[in-house]
Amino acid sequence: MTRDAEGAADQRPPIAVAHVVLETDRMEASAAFMQVIGMRPVFLGPQVSVLELRGGTHLLLMRKDEVSGGGAPFDLMVDDLQAAHARFTAAGLAPSAIGARPAIGHEVFTLREPAGHVITVFSSHASGKPV
Repeated sequence: MTRDAEGAADQRPPIAVAHVVLETDRMEASAAFMQVIGMRPVFLGPQVSVLELRGGTHLLLMRKDEVSGGGAPFDLMVDDLQAAHARFTAAGLAPSAIGARPAIGHEVFTLREPAGHVITVFSSHASGKPV
């Protein structure tokens, strides 16, 4: 068992996703897009950019000459889906309409990033326990 800075037992799961990768042929535009939706820049470069998400997961944007777009190999979640949708709409990102996913008890919308990948954004489904 590990302890946090105050000495309390750390109740988070002992493992996390470190990196997810997305290829892009539009590095600057894709990196800027990820910052607009809420990712923190760690390193921005012409061949590789690293952006941080909640929990310390890093999105690695990898430069590639040709990208086929399509569904992103990951999805995202936010605490307030309606507020995120309104913020992304105001930023000109043109999110899809919010739809219900009754089978899993969540709502969802999609965004298309500059290289053509479609990113799905879910309402939060965290367990309520420390993560």
